[in-house]
Formats: sequence, C-alpha cells, structure tokens
Amino acid sequence: MNDMDRGSIVIVDDNANNLQVLSSMLQQEGYKVRPALSGEQALRAITASPPDLVLLDIRMPGMDGYETCRRLKATPATAGIPVIFISALAESEDKLAAFAIGGVDYVSKPFQAEEVLARVRAHLQLHRMQQSLEGLVEERTAALCVSVASLEESRAAYRRMLDQTIAAIAMTIEKRDPYTAGHQVRVAHLAVAMARKLGLEPERIEGLRLGATIHDIGKIYLPAEILSRPGRLSETELALVRTHAEVGLEIVRDVEFPWPIGMMIHQHHERCDGSGYPRGIVGDEILLEARILCVADVVEAMAAHRPYRAALGIDKALAEVRAGRGTLYDGPVVDACLALFEQDHYQLPPSLAG
Repeated sequence: MNDMDRGSIVIVDDNANNLQVLSSMLQQEGYKVRPALSGEQALRAITASPPDLVLLDIRMPGMDGYETCRRLKATPATAGIPVIFISALAESEDKLAAFAIGGVDYVSKPFQAEEVLARVRAHLQLHRMQQSLEGLVEERTAALCVSVASLEESRAAYRRMLDQTIAAIAMTIEKRDPYTAGHQVRVAHLAVAMARKLGLEPERIEGLRLGATIHDIGKIYLPAEILSRPGRLSETELALVRTHAEVGLEIVRDVEFPWPIGMMIHQHHERCDGSGYPRGIVGDEILLEARILCVADVVEAMAAHRPYRAALGIDKALAEVRAGRGTLYDGPVVDACLALFEQDHYQLPPSLAG
C-alpha cells in the first residue's frame, strides 16, 4: 500500500496544539488528515466528505464528543465510520460510555504516538475488511438473482458462495479475539454432531452448521480490549457483551438465507426456563437449532481456555449441562450431547488458537 492509499482521518479536538501534534504525526505516516476544532465543525466536514476514521476528543465546549458520536451513528451515511476516542478522561465509566454510543476504541491522554498509530492502523484494516465483506455479500447475493442454465448448478454455486462468505465473516471475527480463535468452528462441529444424533434432516443440519459458524458475529462491534481482557468483566461490561446477540441479528437481518440463521444468532444465549438473554423466552419458543447451539456453546466454552481462566475440561462442561437439563437446557438436546461424549467417544476438534 502506498502512502496515498492509507486513508483519510478527521481529528476533532478543541485544543489547537493537540490537533497540530496528531495531524503532523498521522500525515508523516501518509494519512490524509482534516482537523476540526469543534463537534459542530466536525459534523459538517464529515457529512460533506465522509472519512475512513474519526479521532474524537470528549471534553469540548458546545457539542461534546459523546454527542458528536451519537449524531454520526444516527446518520446512515456516517454510522459505519469507526470512531476512536482520545481523551484525558480515564475512568472506566467514561470509556464504557464511549463504547456504548458506538466508539470502537479509547486512547487516554497523554497518548503515546506508537499506540495511536497502531490503533489507527488496526481499525482502518478492520473497517476495510468489513466493507469488503459487505460488498462481497451484495455482489454474491445479486449474482444469485441471475438466471443460470442449470438449476442444480445454480444451487451448488449458491451454497459455495454462502460457505465462502460465512467463512470470511467468521475469520474476521476471530482475528479480533485470538483467545477464542476456532471457538465458532468447534461449536459448529459439536452442534452438527448433536443434530445428527437427534435425527434432524441433512438440509436443516446444514443451516445449523452455517449459523453456528457465525453465531458470535455480533462481537465484531465489541471493543477488542473487552474481548481479550484477562480479568473478569464488570456488570456494565457484561451488559455490553450481552448486546452481541442482538447486534448479530441486525448484521444478518437483510441477508436472505434459506435457513433461520438470524434467529439462531439471536437466541443462542436464551435458556429454557427464561433466564437467558436477550428476550428471556422459554421452552419451545426457542428455535430448536438455537437450543442445540446453546448447549454446544456452553460445552465448548467451558472446555476451552478463556482470557479470564484456564480450560475447565470436558468433564466439568458435561456436568454443567447435565445439572441444567430440563431447566436451563433442552432435555433431549442434553441427552444427545451426553451420549456423544459418553457412548460414542466424541472429541472436540483441536483448538485453532496459537
């Protein structure tokens, strides 16, 4: 990539000296930079010519950074632009407030030039990957509308394109969270084995496989520092993480899959007794594929390493779903899972992490 292709950035700060320092630093790296001394000025500049990324201060007279970000996210033409907050406010509540209104990252002042440049590069790369994926989905969806000579060939091509698109989306998600690399693939592998044990028809199992492969797609909008946090999360941070089921539904809502993949993503954290999220639905109100995905997700998550704890092992994972059989987890689904491990000697595929 040459310097002219690096991307455009709008920097918003009421301190002229900060603007000068950041502008000079980024211009030296080949970025096209436009400074703005206020939120109002920034909105006009961004609306007139949307940049690839925004660096945004919080404390500013008039319209502060929070309100500026809210207005950007409320406008379809600018909602997708990544916003990195740079502020002297260092309390966790300030950071969470920034993430809650759509910020993708937060750098505390006084900042280190290397840190700012690294985060700018990372989020520009992620933004471009997301744009490429969106374009790929649109292109391939449009291609499916074109008449082809053979219906069977068209169907096979459609499945290949779905597989490739979903694999690309899954890879994008996992590149942001190395601690759970392979999680979705391993969950999909177990969910498919359970579905076969339950006697689901092959076409329905194929939909479950694809849905399980991107069940955590909503995490693409969560701050990377929360996903890879080595310690336990606060209640506020947990609430933010729990939005990923609804965000995931929003991402795939307009994609016309031949299976209820959106519902699988939306419901995979629901529990049969109504104690799950995001809607607290119960029993058969939960899609069967989501009930299978729920058990597979719990088993894999407990058996594998996580940033905040070592792997608990498959025995503890199976004890958890056995204890929750008929309350948290669907009874026949749990029975299928237990039979796989205890009778068929099923093993989760090796972790893809590393």
